[in-house]
Formats: sequence, structure tokens, C-alpha cells
Amino acid sequence: MGAEPKRILLIRTDRLGDVVLTLPMLGALRRALPGAHIAMMLRRYTGSIVEGHRDVDEILWYDGPEGSPPFGRMLARLREGRFDAAIAVHPRLRIAALLVLAGIPLRIGSGYRYYSFLFNRRVYEHRKDARRHEVEYNLELLRPLGVDVPELGGQAEFGIAVVPESRERVRGLLAGGGVGAPFVVLHPGTGKSAREWSSEKIGELGSRITGGGMALVVTGTREEEDLVRGIARRSGAFGLAGVLTLKDLAALLQMASVVVSHSTGPLHLAVALGTPVVGLYPQLTAMSARRWGPYSRRSRVHVPDRPVDCRDCEDGRLCACMESITVDAVLASVEALVKLRREEG
Repeated sequence: MGAEPKRILLIRTDRLGDVVLTLPMLGALRRALPGAHIAMMLRRYTGSIVEGHRDVDEILWYDGPEGSPPFGRMLARLREGRFDAAIAVHPRLRIAALLVLAGIPLRIGSGYRYYSFLFNRRVYEHRKDARRHEVEYNLELLRPLGVDVPELGGQAEFGIAVVPESRERVRGLLAGGGVGAPFVVLHPGTGKSAREWSSEKIGELGSRITGGGMALVVTGTREEEDLVRGIARRSGAFGLAGVLTLKDLAALLQMASVVVSHSTGPLHLAVALGTPVVGLYPQLTAMSARRWGPYSRRSRVHVPDRPVDCRDCEDGRLCACMESITVDAVLASVEALVKLRREEG
């Protein structure tokens, strides 16, 4: 590589968990290139959690009220940025074409897409094989910049800060719901992005948590309101569906003793904020905990005791494999992590 890049753009335009797992790249970049201008291209929903990040100098929005900006407007914005390096962490043909037409000299991306010729620094790794964690795959994209990729050992710095306004708002909501510390957060929905436990199993877990004397908060999106309300009613928990901004959710997760979730953005957000988590994962390679699990030593993961890549379960149907995970086992993990959090003070 020639001269060190001065203006670097990281592009991640997909879901919350994907964005969170990209954030360790920022600290590695800042340490290696302390004088560089570091920007991120994000969607507004996920980007709200990155606003104010200590290692981000600028955010470019990939969407707006009308959806994705017209190609010409986005191209003009990239040209204005005068970036000399761009990393397509979430590669798409439209993004790759924008980088070329914007005249960005160094374009880093996967070598395994039909449009990979548009990148002039290609990284050849099949992520679907899940040979390593998504955090580590992302960090490998920094090597073409001459960045020394650190050995993290299952622990990373994400750099997310909770804003005081959200913390105060969440405290008010919890007080109004009669929830005191300590409490557990249960996030049952996935937006259909992962295999799920049934609502019956989740409800039983919630009842066992509250039955043991622990306060429980159940979270979800507005679309998951019925699911959240049903679990909260059954378990005597406090339901918060569709009322939290992403920044509010971050404040809630940071305040919790433990967060229980499937493979979702909120689970990864909790990890980024230092909260112990219990994760529920299928044994399918592409969705496995080896690639998508909580990147934290303060976590417990439950996986079905079934053959890897079992084909008995079809998308859209109840997953018998996930149902084989027992409530007793998950509850034991919750109790162990609550105890750990209590001992930490």
C-alpha cells in the first residue's frame, strides 16, 4: 500500500446486530491511523446508536424518509467526501458501483461476489462457513489498509455510549411500571431473522424468573406488541413494546443484570454495553453461535443437541430443534449470571 489513507469510509447498511459487530473496527482503525478522518455509511435506525461514537468523525445516511436516496444524490455525496479508502463491510452491487463512480482509489470488499471486480482490494473469506466470529471477519477487512488486526480472544471494545437523557427516560418508565433493580430483560422476538423458541417456552421462562423473585422486563418492537403483552401478562413482567428508541433500549440493556435473547441486535447491543447475556441459537452453520454468538466472556449460549445443519425444521414453522433447549437449562444460566453481576457490584 502507498501513502496512508486520510479519509476512510466504513459501509454497513443492514441490521442492528450487524452494525454493532462492525464497531470494533473503529477502535482498531483509530489506533493504527490516529490522524485519519473516519466516516460510516449507515441507515438511520441503526445509525442512531453510532451517533456520538468516540471514533466516528462523520456519518453518511444511506436512507431517508423516502427510502434510499437516488443514486445520483448518493454519488454526489460520496464525491464531496473525498474519501481515499472505503470498506464495504456489507457489500452490495449498488454500493460497489457508487464507490467506483465516486473515484475512491482504495475499495475493499469481498472477493466472492459477481461484482467483486469493482473492488481493487479483495478479501477471500466465505463467511457462511462460520469458521470464525463476525467481529473477526470484519476486522480482517482492515488488513489491506496495513492495520495490524488484534487477537481479541472473545472480548472486544465497541465504544457505544449511553446518553443521559435516555437513561433518565428509562428510569422513569421502570419506576412507572414498578420495576426496581436488579432486573432481567427478556427480548423474545427476532424480526424473523433467527430460529426461535416458542412463545410457550419463553413465557414459562418468564414465569420462572419472576417466580424466583426477580423483576423482569420484556421488550420488543411495535410489531411484536402482542407477543410482548402475552408474555408479560403470563409472567407478571413489565412489557415495553414499541415505546423505546434505540438509544432508550441501549440504556435499558445497560441497566439490566442479564439479557436473554435469540440471535438478535439487542443481544449484541447488550454485549457491547457490558451486560451479561444468555443467547439461544440453532445448530445451523450459517446461523451458528460460532459466527453470531455473543462476543463476550460473560455470556452463556444454549444450542440444541441435534445434528449440525439438521433439515427437519423449515422456515416459518416451529423449530423442533430449538424446542429441545430446556427452560431449566436457560434459567440456570440466567441465575448464574445474575449472581455474577451481583458479586461484581
